[in-house]
Amino acid sequence: MTKPLNELSAAEAARRIEARELTAEALAAACFERIDERDYAVRAWAFIHAKQTLAEAREIDRMPRRSRLHGVPFGIKDIIDTENLPTEYGSPIYRGHRPRADAACVALLRRAGCLILGKTVSTEFANNHPPPTRNPHDPAHTPGGSSSGSAAAVADRMVPLALGTQTGGSVIRPAAYCGAFAIKPSFGSINRQGTKFVAESLDTIGIFSRSAEDLALALEVLSGRPVPDFASFTGKPRIGLCRTPRWQDADAATQANLEQAGRLLAKAGATVSDFELPAGSEALFDRHRTIMGFESARALAWEYENHPDQISTSLKPRLDESWQVTRADYDALRETARQCRRALADRMREVDFLLTPSAQSEAPRSHESTGDPVFNRAWTLFGVPCVTVPHGKGAHGLPLGVQLVGPFDGDSALLGWAHWAAGALGAGG
Repeated sequence: MTKPLNELSAAEAARRIEARELTAEALAAACFERIDERDYAVRAWAFIHAKQTLAEAREIDRMPRRSRLHGVPFGIKDIIDTENLPTEYGSPIYRGHRPRADAACVALLRRAGCLILGKTVSTEFANNHPPPTRNPHDPAHTPGGSSSGSAAAVADRMVPLALGTQTGGSVIRPAAYCGAFAIKPSFGSINRQGTKFVAESLDTIGIFSRSAEDLALALEVLSGRPVPDFASFTGKPRIGLCRTPRWQDADAATQANLEQAGRLLAKAGATVSDFELPAGSEALFDRHRTIMGFESARALAWEYENHPDQISTSLKPRLDESWQVTRADYDALRETARQCRRALADRMREVDFLLTPSAQSEAPRSHESTGDPVFNRAWTLFGVPCVTVPHGKGAHGLPLGVQLVGPFDGDSALLGWAHWAAGALGAGG
């Protein structure tokens, strides 16, 4: 049976566009058809202008090929500026806001001949106020956040690629909840100009897809990091099984799933050994909000002072609390993070990557929360690249994921190993 166009991976679609077996317009039309069928239930999209976008797709079809992803559509999280679509940052304060220019990452996609399909739902200012988006596997469950729409849209085959952002766990966790692949690259890999800041020392633009290859192709366009030679990642990787100091916070299904993944990867040829994080790392799991709070209060100072009545009852108390964080506490935790970062870099020489939970459980059955980023916060503070690979099911049959963590700036190699691991774990696109 021929695969529907909306279910093609980005790599498959790009190859067919290059061979003139497919047009960008036809691919976009198939994505819009899927959105029409499903988004009433999933609610992944904040803004779509199908007529305008299909006209842009026709223009792309007339262009010379600009990159390996020429003609492939992307969803863009609605805290990332787009010149031709509204950008409301998930807040009523910015209702109808039209930026004058694209964010740098959007401009890079357009320069590469990619198509911007629309804006995906973000939680309010990429914080924790629950969005309207639902988990595509079961609408009673959260899709995670804050990149809720991007994760749900990719997982539900509405678009092959989407951009999100992570300050705590806002790329890896929703991808795991929805059953998608995703990368939070090394800090600073993708230019953040034109993205609404939450915390300037943490915010990282990430990518959602349905395969590790697609992540690598998108990261090449957005950062210049080379696509790995996937065929060369067939050896015997050294894997550190990292349960983290918060292992007790993972539910039984997640713990069993990670242990099983370790056994499967060992069976495929890996050397798997226990890996302990450097002394002091537990503070990064427990006190990440000190840094995020200090920075987010200042990032949202204008909104807090001028429109406090339009800030949600979830976010307003967090900002009130964040203004109480002292510079001394902020600086002390940043110094702890720097020390742990250096120690981790030394330890990471012993392994090719770490294997650790993507989230503490399957997506919770709730619309009041986007879930707990406990297994993401420290890696965000470390600034290292993380990839989540779909693997396993939770107690209610929803997706689980395993998280691969690499050394800083080792993004291309990590994606090579993620492709290998996905094959060993039977994770399809």
